[in-house]
Formats: sequence, C-alpha cells, structure tokens
Amino acid sequence: MTDLRYPIGKFQSPAEITSDLRSFFLHQIGETPAKLRAAVKGMTDEQLNTPYREGGWTVRQVVHHVPDSHLNAYVRTRLALTEENPTIKAYHENLWAELPDAKSSPVAPSLLMLESLHTRWMILLRTLKPADFAKTFKHPERGDMTLDSLLALYAWHGQHHVAHITSLKERMGWK
Repeated sequence: MTDLRYPIGKFQSPAEITSDLRSFFLHQIGETPAKLRAAVKGMTDEQLNTPYREGGWTVRQVVHHVPDSHLNAYVRTRLALTEENPTIKAYHENLWAELPDAKSSPVAPSLLMLESLHTRWMILLRTLKPADFAKTFKHPERGDMTLDSLLALYAWHGQHHVAHITSLKERMGWK
C-alpha cells in the first residue's frame, strides 16, 4: 500500500447501481458499526491516540468522525425523501475532528452512537422502494446526488475508515 490515506483505494462511483449492487451497499453500511467496534477492540489509550498515518487523524479521531459523517448522511437521506432536491449543508470534517470531544473523549459513546444510528438508518433504507433511491439532494461540493450514490459513498466510507485502523494495527504489529 503506497497511499495510507486510501487503504482500500479512492472512492469511485459506479456508473450504474443495480438492485444487487444496492443490496451489497446496504449490507456494507449495515456491518460498519460491528467492523469499527472490532477494529478498536482492546486498543489502549496510547494506541487510540496514534495517527493512522503521518499527518493524519488519530484512531480516536477516526472513530469519532465515522458517526459524525454518517449522521450527516442519515439526515441527508431523510431530507431527500421529504423535500424536492434539497440543498444540504456541508461541514468541515477536519475542524470537527479537532474539537475537544473528537480529540480526547472515550470512543465507546461514538461506537454506541454509530450502532444506534445505523439501526435507525437501516430500518429506513430497507423500507424504501427502488424509485426512492433515485431521489436527489444537492451537495454544495459534489453537486446533485441520488440516494443510490449516497449509499455507494457511505458503503465505501465505513470500510475506508475501518481500514485506516486495521492497516495501522497490522503495520504496528498490534493484535
């Protein structure tokens, strides 16, 4: 692996999202909380405070970032389902990661938050009809996005950050 920022590669949006691919993305999103919890299980505070790469966030910041980001995705999902192509608000994830709670608080509340959030999000997503996934919202930086494209992005996003942690553990020889 040459670029530690992208241990599973950069996100690439599929040209077409079939129902099988959508099911795969839903499965990946659904398993993110358990995979994140497993990735940090048994880590010491010193390990949690270790950046996953030089100049990168600490493991602790990564763990807090995932529910922050996925909470935004959940809200975007709900907005797209209830409004006509709403413009969503972007947020400065790097600044959020520098806030005191992201830099120093225990990871357990964020793991629990992610599990609870994903329970609600998956209940909603599993009730949607195929046409619902074509609903859109306008992202200030990415432009118009469908719920299908959001699923693809967040299926990747969870794996991406879990891999930050697991690849660090592997490089450091941590069990």
